[in-house]
Amino acid sequence: MDIEKEIEAYVPCTEQEENDKQVILKWIEQGGDLYTRDNQVAHFTASAWVTDASHEHVLMAYHNIYQSWSWLGGHADGDHDLLHVAEKEIKEESGLTSVHPISEHIASLEILTVDGHIKHGKYVSSHLHMNVTYFFEADSTQPIRAKEDENSSVAWFTLDEAVEKSSEPWFREHIYGKLNRKLRYLSR
Repeated sequence: MDIEKEIEAYVPCTEQEENDKQVILKWIEQGGDLYTRDNQVAHFTASAWVTDASHEHVLMAYHNIYQSWSWLGGHADGDHDLLHVAEKEIKEESGLTSVHPISEHIASLEILTVDGHIKHGKYVSSHLHMNVTYFFEADSTQPIRAKEDENSSVAWFTLDEAVEKSSEPWFREHIYGKLNRKLRYLSR
């Protein structure tokens, strides 16, 4: 998939998405490595809002760095297929073995700020994640487990509980609530 064409075709639903879409497209236009962490200023990440078959529950992980319940996802690490990145991260972070995208189209776009932190004993400077989010579905009866180097727990929550469980106000207001609204719209 050509992520630039995907992003160009994406129709933003909020002012945040419209602004972030334009900034991401400018980064792409400027060229440079946006797919690896070698770019210490900004790089691509992919996230997943994983729902059960009823579309009434989502899977979240308690993220060790942010000390908050959050969606699943991670760095592109050289992979230009961000849908694949999101699926790989779901499996790595939750232990789910069978998931599938509800759609191959982007569900949400956002530029996320990442504060400086220690990872694997090394300092990582503050930077930006140019994030693309996709909707996935999984069987909630599958076994799940934490990925101890990244999260301390994984659990299913109702859509409203998922927003409430996050300790990050910006994510609650601008990301998770928006994803729930979109998921509810799709589920009608």
